[in-house]
Amino acid sequence: MTFRLGLTGSIGMGKSTTAALFADAGCAVWDADAAVHRLYAPGGAAVEPMREVFPDAIDEGGVSRSRLKDIIAGNPDALRQIEEIVHPLVAQDRAEFAKTVQSDIIVFDIPLLFETGGDKEMDGVVCVSAPPEVQKARVLERGTMTEAEFEAIRAKQMPDAEKRARADHVVITDTMDHAASQVQEIVAEIRAGMKDA
Repeated sequence: MTFRLGLTGSIGMGKSTTAALFADAGCAVWDADAAVHRLYAPGGAAVEPMREVFPDAIDEGGVSRSRLKDIIAGNPDALRQIEEIVHPLVAQDRAEFAKTVQSDIIVFDIPLLFETGGDKEMDGVVCVSAPPEVQKARVLERGTMTEAEFEAIRAKQMPDAEKRARADHVVITDTMDHAASQVQEIVAEIRAGMKDA
């Protein structure tokens, strides 16, 4: 038996770090963002279907995220069309990963887990959280977006409080040690539950 654990959290909450902690604890980890990068890379499964709908998004044989951003900014319907192409391919990538790995716990790192209804496919959900000021500081420290861009992304995501309320477990990422101890507790609890099942 394999336990399917969804891992979610808003931008800047420490999800990637938490995913690495689950990997350290012996879990297999599938990363939705990494899957999209594979699909968009030259030769990736999303390149040709994307070329048919948005030829301007293709650059050097792959899908350019910055060109997609420009297309979305100029076309209110573009995001829906992109999602219609990409979501089924991401789901296929996830299913193939689940079939090939040997692990008692598979962690599915999916930023929009609740928003896309992916939580229904999981045996449990972990929400990664941090205070709003920590979240904002982390994102702006990356230097990849402005404060306005960050606020726009945060506004589109389900509120952190709602995600925490819907999750089975919450990991507070205020310090690395605290996050690690919470991950170890969650893994121990799941493994104990699987033994009893």
